[in-house]
Amino acid sequence: MNEQPFQEIAGQAGQPLDRRAELSEFLRTRRARLKPDDVGLPDFGRHRRVPGLRREELAQLAGVSVAYYTRLEQGNGRNVSSEVLDAIARALRLSDAEHAHLTHLARPKQLKKKQTARPQQVRVALRHLLDMLDGVPAYVTGRRADILVWNRMAAAVFGDWAELAPGERNWARLVFLRPEYRDLFVDWEQKAIDIVCMLRMDAGCHPDDPRLSALVGELSVKSPDFRRLWATHDVKEKTHGVKELRHPLVGDLDLRFESFRMAGDSEQALITYHAEPGSASAEALRLLASWGTDATRAGANAQS
Repeated sequence: MNEQPFQEIAGQAGQPLDRRAELSEFLRTRRARLKPDDVGLPDFGRHRRVPGLRREELAQLAGVSVAYYTRLEQGNGRNVSSEVLDAIARALRLSDAEHAHLTHLARPKQLKKKQTARPQQVRVALRHLLDMLDGVPAYVTGRRADILVWNRMAAAVFGDWAELAPGERNWARLVFLRPEYRDLFVDWEQKAIDIVCMLRMDAGCHPDDPRLSALVGELSVKSPDFRRLWATHDVKEKTHGVKELRHPLVGDLDLRFESFRMAGDSEQALITYHAEPGSASAEALRLLASWGTDATRAGANAQS
């Protein structure tokens, strides 16, 4: 898969993402990952000029004309119906998150600019809730993977984000630009994939967000890993799972996470982490809780 030249990416930084190009590449990459056998079609001959399904094969599966699908894959989603998008999503075997992303790209909502630029605010009651989650690392994320608020246990586990400038409190910046986070996450690649998928979904909903475009442009220039993962056009939303960490003070941590979308503001999510009761990770969390933010500073000194 070809990546954009550095100069082209840098020139686009801060500019709105091209929704037509995003739609075109998303459909093309989804089609390329399917083989005729995957969808019950005969595969005549070994040598296919294109990876995955041909356009005419996909159009046949979706029940639309080849010309119509070709226009859509070229980025022209004007006046496309929900029924056609549903048929194409089924033909492409899209997940729910991918289906939603396709809809956002093909039929974008018209948002006022002031809505896009409005500051992200976290309700006071939610801030109080974080403080009351004693022993549970928790934080709230917003648009662009920004980290908005967190409790002292999150600081003890992931680092004291209060020491960073507000613009640096962003998961994408931390994961791709700070070496200590490569050491923190045992499966750094999967964490990086999760972050890129989150940003892709955000880009589908808000292609005109200049801050998001600037972030993508900067990361594309500074991180070959981000460039590689961004080019896949993958999207997904993880609501729960397990993260393995290698903490500089207490060693390995196996933590289960849960993600909750906020009522009244679906662009914010509360993420909590916990360990299995009685496990070594639970004991390590109790130890970190007794140290609080001092654990972060001690861990930083241990790494230096």
